[in-house]
Amino acid sequence: MASRADRRGRAKACSLYLVRHAIAAERGRQWPDDTKRPLTHKGAARMRQIVMGLRELGVEFDLVLTSPLVRARQTAELLIAGARSKPPLEQTDALAPGEPPVKVAAMLAKHSGRCSIALVGHEPDLGELAAWLVGAREPFEMKKGGVCRIDVSALPPARHGRVIWHASPKMLRALAK
Repeated sequence: MASRADRRGRAKACSLYLVRHAIAAERGRQWPDDTKRPLTHKGAARMRQIVMGLRELGVEFDLVLTSPLVRARQTAELLIAGARSKPPLEQTDALAPGEPPVKVAAMLAKHSGRCSIALVGHEPDLGELAAWLVGAREPFEMKKGGVCRIDVSALPPARHGRVIWHASPKMLRALAK
């Protein structure tokens, strides 16, 4: 199923924003269950700045999809809180650690009416997803709070996406100043 079409009936590219969760609490005795590790105060504060940088770039989302892990969900909630429009948030196991890119692509098929989707998840999975989307051999490096925009011609995406930009958290925070 194709994505939204322009006035001439051609498929319009969809923008996928791959967002790595912000800085989270360290693994250890305090967080024996890794799925429950939250963002740190510093991580949340920096993510708010990153969101402001995204606003400066004019980034808006139709939908925010997140991993079920606490740190990813908190990051997704910060994306929505800072957005001009308040996109819906959906949790999906396809963005949980260890899931292959093809599972994410298949999950995106049910969102073919959307054209600007944030995918909040983890490394190394997001870097592998970015590489899969563009047909690269090596995974991308996604720093905590980093964002990569990849445009695809339709959902579900094939391996013909185009990298539009790939920004480190430091770059995005600098735009917020």
